[in-house]
Amino acid sequence: MSHEAPTLPARLAARLPAPVGPWLGRHLDRIEIGVLLSLILIGGGIWAFGAIAAEMTEGDTTAFDRAILLWFRNGDDLAVLNGPAWMETVVRDITALGGVTVLGALTVFTAGYLLMEGYRRQVWVLLAAVIGGQVVSNITKMLFDRTRPDLVPHGTDVTSASFPSGHSMMATITWLTLAVMLARLQARRRTRAYLISVAVLIAVSVGISRVALGVHWPTDVLAGWSIGAAWALACMLIADWLFPTRPKPDIPPQD
Repeated sequence: MSHEAPTLPARLAARLPAPVGPWLGRHLDRIEIGVLLSLILIGGGIWAFGAIAAEMTEGDTTAFDRAILLWFRNGDDLAVLNGPAWMETVVRDITALGGVTVLGALTVFTAGYLLMEGYRRQVWVLLAAVIGGQVVSNITKMLFDRTRPDLVPHGTDVTSASFPSGHSMMATITWLTLAVMLARLQARRRTRAYLISVAVLIAVSVGISRVALGVHWPTDVLAGWSIGAAWALACMLIADWLFPTRPKPDIPPQD
C-alpha cells in the first residue's frame, strides 16, 4: 500500500529532539499546508496588533504617526491634501468602501447569493464573521479609547475612538471574508486569486484613505488591518472545518 510523502513542515519538525520532534512531525503531517499557513497568519496578525497597541500606549509611535499624517497634507495649508484638486473627492469615495452602508449592503447581497446557491450554513458563517468583527472593533475602541488626530483638519465626520481604525478593520474583515467565501466556490485558481487580491487592495486603500482624511493615525490603520485579517482568517478556517465548501460542477446550458 502506497503512502503519501510527509509534508515539508512535518519533515523539519521530525528532526527536533525526541519526543517533541517526532510527535510534532506526526501531527503536522496531518495538517494541510493551507491550514498551517492560515494559522501562522492568524498568529502573526494577533501578535502585530498586540505589538502596535503596546508601542502606541507607551507613546513610542508619536513621531511615526505625525510624519506619515503630515506627508499627505500640503505644507502651506494643512487643510489641503497633496495632489490634484480632485484627490479629496477620490479619497472620500474610497473611504466609503469601508463604511457601514456599503459593507452592510455587500453582506446582504452576498448572503442572498449564497442562499440562492444552496449554501445556507455559509450564510451564518458570513454573518458571524461580520457582526462578530463589529463587536470586536467596538470593544477594542472602548478599551484603548485613543483620541482622534488633531494635527490636521478632518476630511469627514467621526465620533468614535481612534484605535483601532474601524473602517480599516471592518473593510478587511468584510471584503476578505466575502472574497474567500466566493473564491471557495470557484474551480479556477486564477479566479480565486483575483477575488482575494481585489479584496486586499480595497482593504488597503480604505486604510490609507483614513489617514489621508486625517481621521486616524497610521498605527490605528495598521492595527485595524492586523486584527481584521486575523479575525477573517480565523472565521474562514473554522468555516472550512465545520462546513467544507466545494465548487459546484458547471451545468451545461439547456436549449
